[in-house]
Amino acid sequence: MAPVLLSLSLSHLSLWAFGLVSVLVFLKLTRLLLRRQMLARAMDRFSGPPTHWLFGHALEIQQTGSLDKVVSWTHQFPYAHQLWLGQFLGFLNIYDPDYAKAVYSRGDPKAPDLYDFFLQWIGKGLLILQGPKWFQHRKLLTPGFHYDVLKPYVGVFAESTRVMLDKWEKKAREQKSFDIFCDVGHMALDSLMKCTFGKGTSGLKDRDSNYYLAVSELTLLMQQRIDSFQYHNDFIYFLTPHGRRFLRACKVAHDHTDQVVRERKAALQDEKEREKIQRKRHLDFLDILLGARDEEGIKLSDEDLRAEVNTFMFAGHDTTTSAISWVLYCLSLYPEHQQRCREEIQEILGDRDSLKCSMGNEAEPKELSLVGFLQDTERVTLPLMARDDLAELTYLTMCIKESFRLYPPVPQVYRQLNKPVYFVDGRSLPAGSLISLHIYALHRNSTVWPDPEVFDPLRFSPENVAGRHSFAFIPFSAGPRNCIGQQFAMNEVKVVTALCLLRFEFSPDPSRLPIPMPQLVLRSKNGIHLHLKPLGPGSEK
Repeated sequence: MAPVLLSLSLSHLSLWAFGLVSVLVFLKLTRLLLRRQMLARAMDRFSGPPTHWLFGHALEIQQTGSLDKVVSWTHQFPYAHQLWLGQFLGFLNIYDPDYAKAVYSRGDPKAPDLYDFFLQWIGKGLLILQGPKWFQHRKLLTPGFHYDVLKPYVGVFAESTRVMLDKWEKKAREQKSFDIFCDVGHMALDSLMKCTFGKGTSGLKDRDSNYYLAVSELTLLMQQRIDSFQYHNDFIYFLTPHGRRFLRACKVAHDHTDQVVRERKAALQDEKEREKIQRKRHLDFLDILLGARDEEGIKLSDEDLRAEVNTFMFAGHDTTTSAISWVLYCLSLYPEHQQRCREEIQEILGDRDSLKCSMGNEAEPKELSLVGFLQDTERVTLPLMARDDLAELTYLTMCIKESFRLYPPVPQVYRQLNKPVYFVDGRSLPAGSLISLHIYALHRNSTVWPDPEVFDPLRFSPENVAGRHSFAFIPFSAGPRNCIGQQFAMNEVKVVTALCLLRFEFSPDPSRLPIPMPQLVLRSKNGIHLHLKPLGPGSEK
């Protein structure tokens, strides 16, 4: 009798469980359908490419390459078009300066449908936060990017670059092209480790290299998740092999950050170590975070601290890696611009006395040397380079900006409207609508940029910039939620590119031209392969 009752109880329990799951699925589906109806109604006045009955535009983008496909759509649909990832997630994809200004001059939050995917990885840092807490964090972090804080980093960038260039010297002897992206990534991470955590100059340790590999995998997995609507549900995603790989990579990144923060906090408990840190020639980003207080004396919690460190480490090295790699690629394609940049650098440095910068000096030197590097197997030092020299690299800066136009480090960003927006052509969107700003397509919009595929640094001459729309060129996003670290990034790109051009002549490999691919940042599907020819000391082409 007992087994029969048990069997009936289990049968009833199974029916109840099945009924509960069915109700939950029905409610979820109803919610998705209502939201789809709201998004579709909001974008009713905007046309767009035909959609697949299940995948929306996601399948076409994956098959044909999203960048070129969206650029081709800009010719069909002026200003903006509908963009559906699956049937339930729809954005108004914009690539017009007036449309960008209407949305990005405001403080609307990031679109949680996509940016919440970052939560498991970087937590609630500046990239994700909104409202009063975002404002509080932005205010606390701003001193970390002050001009005086950034000044000493010139020497840090130079030392990390020297290590990379020494490695390239050996590779160049083989007289074969090689992929520069990975080496630039390690260099950028090495610089960031020093600027963020005050790491020494002995290069990346195994733990740091594992962190670099973990971040590279996370960016790939994140982009794949964004493009694959079947992965948008957390419960489903983390049951898949794809989701489990993501969690393993997150653990590596979290363990790395947590250990470094613990070590610094422990050091601050020791009086001698605390005095040593306070006497450092410059504070690193972690010093600033640990000392940050608002008007009421409230500091960042451990959770907030980790989120901001993880955010800075991702945004500060992956985007810079992309930027530097594409700048070198563009200059390799145009030797006349490459040589003009090289001559400008040589002219600014002139015949100053060579001086090796001591990275360990407690007193900050008046000028920072771009640390010496190997040429023809001899150790030499570059002429002394003052911090203000970066501002004088005007032609190099124009070339960098033109590279950013063609290959923006972050090709696409998203917002969710917290109030209605009205566009210049009379159309509008209600609160709750989702916006995708396609920076890559905006920078190649032929109505904004004549001959957009042509590399022309003079687009960024003072007279040309003066007459251009303020939202026509936005590689670091725009408005109140623009990139807080853009000056840090620009300084690093200038220093690294200047060192590279003084050391090598770059040329492309015609058989392995890069294929741009969005992966949170702009990467290349097949790497960025360049030929490098070492230049002797004082060489002039």
